[in-house]
Amino acid sequence: MPATLSRAHRRFLVVDEIVGSSIVNFVVNGAIAWVMFHAARSVPRSSIIADTLVTAFVLPLLTSLIVTFAVRVQVARGKLPPLPRDGLDASAWLERPSAQRGALVGAAAVALVAAPVAIGFALVGPAQLSSHGFLWFKASFAASLGAVVTPLI
Repeated sequence: MPATLSRAHRRFLVVDEIVGSSIVNFVVNGAIAWVMFHAARSVPRSSIIADTLVTAFVLPLLTSLIVTFAVRVQVARGKLPPLPRDGLDASAWLERPSAQRGALVGAAAVALVAAPVAIGFALVGPAQLSSHGFLWFKASFAASLGAVVTPLI
């Protein structure tokens, strides 16, 4: 029988892993877009597509490394109870090295999320976005992706 999550775990997944990761990824990726393209008038479609594909892989990879460390610290300090191992369906997944989990989730995100977005952009998207428009696109894409992948990791 699968283990049920405690109230503390459910709160952690919703507040820290979904809401928190959305905010952090929005801000960080918005800042990255600003640094990369603030001086440009526009961002060409090819750069938007490449950035979307790279973000979809790198975001889960880095998230896995950071979140795994942060969760271990919270558990060690008693701020988050450890997950019960008896009957936990995800125990094999959680025992994988964090870089491996991040790379697997990143590959899935590229295939299932970024590739369709990139194909859509290539087929019907604009030839370019203003640098401001790209900033909002990148920040929103990363926030949405983070909200989905962080709890999985």
